[in-house]
Amino acid sequence: MESCRRTGLNEVLCSLSLLCVILDIQLDGVFGTTHVEIEHHLEMGRKLLAAGQLAEALSHYHSAVEGDSKNYLTYYKRAAVFLAMGKSKSALPDLTRAIQLKPDFLAARLQRGNILLKQGSTQEAREDFEAVLQRSPDHKEAQEQLMSANELEELQEDANAAYHQGDYGTTVGVLERVLEISPWDPESRELRADCYIRLGDPQKAIQDLTPTTRLRNDNRAAFLKLSTLHYGLGDHHESLSHVRECLKLDQDDKECFGHYKQVKKLSKQLDSAEELIEQDRHQQAIDKYQAAMKTEPNVPFYTNRAKERICFCLVKLKMAQQAIDACSEAHQRDPRNANVLRDRAEAYILNQEYEKGNGGSLRGDAFHPRTPPPTHTHTHTHTPVTTSLIACFGPAVEDYLEAKEFDSEGERSDLKEGLERAQKMLKVSRKRDYYKILGVGRSANKQEIIKAYRKLAQQWHPDNFQSESEKKEAEKKFIDIASAKEVLTDPEMRQKFDAGEDPLDPESQQGGGGGGGQGWPYPFNPFDSGGSFHFKFQHN
Repeated sequence: MESCRRTGLNEVLCSLSLLCVILDIQLDGVFGTTHVEIEHHLEMGRKLLAAGQLAEALSHYHSAVEGDSKNYLTYYKRAAVFLAMGKSKSALPDLTRAIQLKPDFLAARLQRGNILLKQGSTQEAREDFEAVLQRSPDHKEAQEQLMSANELEELQEDANAAYHQGDYGTTVGVLERVLEISPWDPESRELRADCYIRLGDPQKAIQDLTPTTRLRNDNRAAFLKLSTLHYGLGDHHESLSHVRECLKLDQDDKECFGHYKQVKKLSKQLDSAEELIEQDRHQQAIDKYQAAMKTEPNVPFYTNRAKERICFCLVKLKMAQQAIDACSEAHQRDPRNANVLRDRAEAYILNQEYEKGNGGSLRGDAFHPRTPPPTHTHTHTHTPVTTSLIACFGPAVEDYLEAKEFDSEGERSDLKEGLERAQKMLKVSRKRDYYKILGVGRSANKQEIIKAYRKLAQQWHPDNFQSESEKKEAEKKFIDIASAKEVLTDPEMRQKFDAGEDPLDPESQQGGGGGGGQGWPYPFNPFDSGGSFHFKFQHN
């Protein structure tokens, strides 16, 4: 600094020198990165890329590109990271910039050509492969890829020709090979999806359309079509998700908004109905499903689903005949629906229709004193329930058997348990059905059971009959009536009977039975002592 003080000129020069040093330091921080720092970012990017830490590697390559926008290698290396991350669209601009900076950079041209070929851009891909071959005629990969580009162009023409001729099956076959060469081509995927829709295979159409939402920018048409396809298949939640993606791209899209309102309304009704079922509010759930059928009357899935669930709710409400009617209608619409068959079986059980041909109301089976129906003999015989006796099975057993046929993997325990229970009930009903004996429903309370018992006991008391044959018939019937009352007024015995087990059957009760008359549950028969027995009612 002492030399600077010697003369005024030297002082000026010294000040300018210091100013330049200061400006250089400041400008270096504002306008660029030093060469050392750029090399550091490139080296870190290389190491992180090798370690598979792609996001961190990309960050360093971003810094390298910002520090030196004229270095073609930094663009090329960043493109490599984009490709490793599956972001081919982001890699293309970097490869193009690298080629602009170094037109004879063959690796970048070959890589760009490969991406363009996979995207289905045959003309642009061909130009890159030809440029590589001009400088390196023996380049094997470029030769093979050029041949693929020529083949792809021919296949695309064949696919379009078949499509316009209405030959959708052939179009699909040609597009199989097209998409092997150009898997990132949205146009080919959309064309094949349209063919699948016309061929009645919406699931495969969905598989092709889904990637096009990422392969094209602002692909609202694909989101709307995906939403429509899912809606038609009954997947209203997925439909709602896709149409929302469409509205994210443009909230004023009229087609997407109109479809959104419809899907949202129906989805809300269906979800609400299921929530009501979970809360055991089955009548309200029925109302919701009926409303849903009005909201969407044209898509069979939703009508079938609503009728299936209405059938289920009616069973839960113990509205047996209505449930049978609703389930039968649902079964006609969807014959392979195991849930409908299961629920109808339960409705038959509620309705006590264990055997075909029963007919009539339950109380119509109550015994008339002067025209006694065929009696139940109580010699218990056990006939195995097998498929060879299907004609003898009750509707409940038949429905459970059919439902199990549609359970291909045999994993549904509800069907297995339901079938076993229905078979037990069928077996018991062929011997004695205590509900039918008293002419009461399965939901009858104790008071109703006792009332029916008293009426029938008076009606069938042996003292009411004159001839010996009538008295014997009345005795047998009276025993059945007393047995029915005994079982149905005892909670434990009734529970066993409802589960398909006769608590008065000696063969089903180990150590059970008694030494009295046939079928009598006590160790004596009141009629064994002769005609001096007088029946008295117990008011319990």
